[in-house]
Amino acid sequence: MSVSAESPTRDLQRDWWRRALSVLWRPREAFQALRDDSVATHSRQEPITAVVFLSGISIFLSTRTAGKFFDDRSFDGLLLFVEAIVAGALVGLQNFWIGGGAVHLGALGNGSACSYRQARHAVGFSLAPFVVSLVVVWPIRLAVFGSDLFRSGGADSGAGGDVFRALDIVFVVWSLALLVVAVKTLNGWTWLRSLAALALAGVFVALFVALWVVG
Repeated sequence: MSVSAESPTRDLQRDWWRRALSVLWRPREAFQALRDDSVATHSRQEPITAVVFLSGISIFLSTRTAGKFFDDRSFDGLLLFVEAIVAGALVGLQNFWIGGGAVHLGALGNGSACSYRQARHAVGFSLAPFVVSLVVVWPIRLAVFGSDLFRSGGADSGAGGDVFRALDIVFVVWSLALLVVAVKTLNGWTWLRSLAALALAGVFVALFVALWVVG
């Protein structure tokens, strides 16, 4: 590949890394760029992969499963690290592929012409707040509570822990708000129609979970 051909590709990749950050405060710019479903999609693969993977780790660390990890005395910090990497990747892929599929179906049910790929990428960038949680909040959380975060009845079970659990909810709401903006921007819809599409997506997710549990 020639230098002249590589330069535009690098510029596009740089733009998408920038959007992966700026989506937190300028979401419309990033989601408007998602309307381009052509060759430019290759330029956003790396930033989306990073966001999805890191957000998956953040979400896993906030689960009850992680919160009871050290209840088994045979588990140690290294195993927790490995578990967070593996489980984080699985959570991220689940959000990206299944969540993206649900959003796609919900949008289709409301007359959207957007592709499954655009829906997946919209979900991917909407997970960016969880990366903020992992990079900013979790180091503080670990400094305050240490290994008690991953043990039942630890120091984080009081009011201090409630503060961080409230922050977890803030990041969930922030992520969902970005997803609403994504659906609205991609489709040029009203807020109400965008919310209706995500409500339908939620129904598809609930049905999938119900089938998985029953199965």
